[in-house]
Amino acid sequence: MKELCSYILLLFMFCGCGNTVKTEDYWKDAEQVLEKIVSPQFPDKMWDIRDFGAVEGKWVTKAIAGAIDACHRAGGGMVIIPAGEYYTGPIVLKSNVNLHLSENAVLKFSTNVKDYIPFVLSRWEGIDCYNYSPLIYAYDEENIAVTGKGVLDGQADATNWWTWKGLKEHGWETGMLSQHFRPDSIGGREKLEMMNKECVPVAQRRMEEKDCLRPAFIQFHTCKNVMIEGVKIIRAPFWLIHPLLCENVTVRGVWMESHGPNNDGCDPESCKNVLIEKCFFDTGDDCIAIKSGRDNDGRAWNVPSENIIVRNNVMRDGHGGIVIGSEVSGNCRNVWVENCEMDSPNLERVVRIKSNAVRGGIVENVFVRNIQVGECNEAVFRVEMKYEKVMDGPYLPVVRNIHLENISCRKSRYGIFVDGFADCNQVYDIFIKDCTFEGIQERELNRIIGAEHIVFDHLKINGQEI
Repeated sequence: MKELCSYILLLFMFCGCGNTVKTEDYWKDAEQVLEKIVSPQFPDKMWDIRDFGAVEGKWVTKAIAGAIDACHRAGGGMVIIPAGEYYTGPIVLKSNVNLHLSENAVLKFSTNVKDYIPFVLSRWEGIDCYNYSPLIYAYDEENIAVTGKGVLDGQADATNWWTWKGLKEHGWETGMLSQHFRPDSIGGREKLEMMNKECVPVAQRRMEEKDCLRPAFIQFHTCKNVMIEGVKIIRAPFWLIHPLLCENVTVRGVWMESHGPNNDGCDPESCKNVLIEKCFFDTGDDCIAIKSGRDNDGRAWNVPSENIIVRNNVMRDGHGGIVIGSEVSGNCRNVWVENCEMDSPNLERVVRIKSNAVRGGIVENVFVRNIQVGECNEAVFRVEMKYEKVMDGPYLPVVRNIHLENISCRKSRYGIFVDGFADCNQVYDIFIKDCTFEGIQERELNRIIGAEHIVFDHLKINGQEI
C-alpha cells in the first residue's frame, strides 16, 4: 500500500483529476470523416486469370499481369484468382481493377529477390528511395482493391527475406549480407539514413541488391479510393499493408498473421481519410502504426496522416496495438480508435506514441475508447519522446489532446509511462477517463516526466482510484 500511495503522489505532482472535457463532439467529427470514406466501385465485368494462361500449381505472373492490363484497358472490373494454389512474382495494380481471390485461392509469392527488380519508387521506414518492388504495388492509381477470401502468402522465413534484418533469431549468420552489413560499403539502412540526412535528391537514391532493404507486402503509393478486404496475409518480408500518400483508404476484415522482423500489420503513412475495421492482427511488430515520414523527408513532404478511424479489430501478438510513430515527422492528427479487443502476453503495449528530437512531429487529437485488454506485456499507455535513446536534437516532438476512455486491462507490467523532456512540457492535455488497469506488476515503472495537464477522471489502478 505504501508503494501504491507513493505512486499516486508522484502522479498528482504532474496531473489533475476530474473536470475532463467532453469528447462527444470529437466523435461526431469521426462520423463526418466516415461519410467521406467510400469503398471503390467497379464495373460488373470479370477477367479470370485462367483465360490468360494460368494453370494451377504453376507460375502465373504473366497471366495476372495480362488480366490486369486487359481489365484496366476495358474500363475496369474484377480480376479473378480462382480456387487453387498459384505462384507469382510482384503484382502491379492499375486503376479500376479489383484483384479478387476466390475462396480457397492461394497466391504464393516468389522469394527470389531478382524477381522484384526493376526497383520502383517506394518509401522504406519513412525515407523515399528506389527499392525492390513490393509484392503488390500501385503508384498514382485510382479505384483499386484487393479482395476475397483467399490467402496471400509471401513465403518469407528465416531462409530468405527475414535474414536481411541481421538477427540470428531470424536466420542471419556472421558474414551474411543484411540491412546493416555489406563487405564493400556501409549497410543499406545506414546508407539510406545518410541520404535522408544529407537531403540527397530522391532520383539519386537508387538502392542496390546488396543493400538488403526488404519490400512491403502491399504498398499503394499516391493512390485514391483503395480497399483491401477479406483476404488473409501471411509470411510477409516486411510491413504487411502500407498505404502511402493515399486518400480514401479502407482496410476491412483482413486477417494479418506474420511473425517476421518489422512485420507491422497496417501502416498508413501520410494518408487522409482511412478506415481500418474488423481486422485480425497477430504480428511480429506493431499491429497498426500510423506514420508520416522520417526526419528530413517527412518535414519536406509535410503531409500528415489525418482522419484515421480504427474500430472493431482484434489484436494478439505485436509490439503495440495502436501506435503512432516513430516516423511521424510530417505530423499526425485526428485519430479515432474504438471497440477493439487485445490480449496476448506477447503484445507489448496497448496505445503507444513514439518519436524523438531528431524525428519531431506533432501528434494531436487522438481519441481512444472502449478497449478491452486481457493481458499485455508492458504498458497500457506509453509516450516516448526519446525513442531509440535519442536524448536531444533540434526538433522536439509535441503530443497533445489525447483522450483515453473506458479502457480496461486485466494484467500488465505497468499502466502509464510518459517519458518526455524534463525541462519542457511537450506532452500536455492528456485525458484518461473511466479506465481500469488491474494486475499491475511493477508499479514503480509507472511514471510521468516532462508533461503537464494530464487529467484523471475515475482511473483505477489495482483497485485504487487515482
